[in-house]
Amino acid sequence: MDLRDRKILLGITGGVAAYKACDLARRLQDQGAQVQPILTHGALHFVTPIMLQALTGRPAYVELWDERLDQAMGHIMLSRDAHALLVAPATAHFIAKLAQGLCDDLLSSVALARQRESCRLLVAPAMNVEMWEHPATQRNVRTLEADGAVILGPAAGDQACGEVGSGRLLEPLEIVEEVIAAFQPKCLQGRRVLVTAGPTFEPIDPVRGITNRSSGKMGYAIARAAREAGAEVTLVSGPTRLPTPRGVRRLDVTTAREMQDAVMAHAASADVFVAVAAVADWRAEQPSPAKLKKSTPAEAVTLRFVPNPDILAAVAALPSPPFCVGFAAETERLVEQARAKLAAKRLPLIVANRAEDAIGADDSELILVDERSSVTLPRADKLEQARRIVAEIAARLPAFNR
Repeated sequence: MDLRDRKILLGITGGVAAYKACDLARRLQDQGAQVQPILTHGALHFVTPIMLQALTGRPAYVELWDERLDQAMGHIMLSRDAHALLVAPATAHFIAKLAQGLCDDLLSSVALARQRESCRLLVAPAMNVEMWEHPATQRNVRTLEADGAVILGPAAGDQACGEVGSGRLLEPLEIVEEVIAAFQPKCLQGRRVLVTAGPTFEPIDPVRGITNRSSGKMGYAIARAAREAGAEVTLVSGPTRLPTPRGVRRLDVTTAREMQDAVMAHAASADVFVAVAAVADWRAEQPSPAKLKKSTPAEAVTLRFVPNPDILAAVAALPSPPFCVGFAAETERLVEQARAKLAAKRLPLIVANRAEDAIGADDSELILVDERSSVTLPRADKLEQARRIVAEIAARLPAFNR
């Protein structure tokens, strides 16, 4: 319910992607938002006010001089208590109107009359690839961004006209994620954040290996929360089935040594490094090139293990390291063991949790540990915990000397 108590004006313009606005309205409401539909006359070719009213429980307005609105001034009254105006889909024509400040219908008038400090403008373009790439459209988009609007997308792929390229409306869940991000504090704006997540897998033979039960959920939540906070995020991920958070660059690896190579290639340019991955402590010194058969006598199978690299310690030992945050999943004496790890690796901050409660779970209780204190973050879902951690990192960064 990340949009609880948020009033979202959903502007729908005349593009074939307007059908997605119906699903989008429901998805926004699933996150707690109050959705008020506003349609252009062009949108009426694809969706109806009755449909949007049925989905949102609120009248869908079209006319600038609608007598149902107080003093027939809908362009004023609709926006005064709104937190955002989301135009999805936004056609090339409507984007041009926004860029030039033209207002000849209800939706464009609301956009111009809204209080910009309290009602942000989010624009999700949808149009033919040639229309999107036209210099006039790109010029209009740059104007909107300079005026403070947030442009969501577009995506690339097959289009209704049969052509392929940029111009597709983002999917409803992607737009919802972007809307949620727009309301998050930009406490890491302009920062570069490097995150590791998930387990590693160390082969014993071509089909067997050493791994662990890490789901990657916490690391992916950290990556999403950092991106929401305005950071440029690179996520180095071990094997998981999780979708990549929007706007995050993801690098897939399998083994600890692959993860180390990927991390060290980006660590020097990062401002923050958050090591969430559950890296296998050991690997087989010489994995078998062929599958070990069950029929092989047990005494004939010898596995010799060697330690894997300590990625977090290696980054923290760089001549000018980023702000390094470690995770300690322990089964006992959480603060004591976390502080020992903090001192051994010379970290400014470590996050401790109880392994049996956190691994694979959707929520957790965490403890932030530094050299002087420990603070418990009460149990919450992992995205909420990630946002708390990101806020803590942002608060500590100004005093951090590289």
